Amino acid sequence: MSDQAPRPDEARASTSNDTPGRGREDRPRKPAPVPRDAATLILARRDADAPRVLMGQRGAGASFMPSKFVFPGGALDPEDAHAAAELLPALRPACAARLSKAAPEGLALPLAMAAIRETFEETGLALGRPDPRAAQLARGAPASWRAFYELGLVPAVDSLRFIFRAVTPPSRPKRFDARFFLADAAALHSDPDALEGCGELSHLRWLTLAEARRLELPLITEVVLAEVEEILAEDPDKDRPAPFFHHDEDRSWFDAL
Repeated sequence: MSDQAPRPDEARASTSNDTPGRGREDRPRKPAPVPRDAATLILARRDADAPRVLMGQRGAGASFMPSKFVFPGGALDPEDAHAAAELLPALRPACAARLSKAAPEGLALPLAMAAIRETFEETGLALGRPDPRAAQLARGAPASWRAFYELGLVPAVDSLRFIFRAVTPPSRPKRFDARFFLADAAALHSDPDALEGCGELSHLRWLTLAEARRLELPLITEVVLAEVEEILAEDPDKDRPAPFFHHDEDRSWFDAL
């Protein structure tokens, strides 16, 4: 399931400055950008006839996936590790174990924090629970987390289920190593219809999976939606490996985490 289109400079014919008998394809390839760790949160709502998920549209001028409908999420921030040792809830054991596979040590909890922070910033929805320590945490928290703690909440990382991991193909100028989390919208401390984000995502809305598939989606989002559909149809306590879509220079493939 490769998405590796040739770069424009590789597709053009050789110029008069090329070495005779040597095509551009023989030249050393420019190293692919190193993927940045990232996290995405899929909120599933089950208060209607069919499950719904929250999606929004990226801006036309965005440097990554412009104009596409996506789930809330973004790059890991160093500040996402600031409160890891102080959190009351812990990641579910299966979630922590799968996140730790083929990954640097100590990254699991910051990734979960990043998913919750990005969703809060982009949608205004807080996946958290009241905690008396929140006021104290707010006083010492970095700017990216202060508003969350000021609500009197700590992140409900134990409500997250790690379901998918995908690395952007090497041919792309901007790359992410994205972990996708699923959570029940019932765990939100805020009204799920009170959507007010930072503006990075527009047209925020709750969509059935069929409605979501009719939108302009990135290929990987279509694949993740299929995974979400299967999970929502299963016993919620069923243990299920997380697919891992990644690449080398010549091919792309899936592993199971």
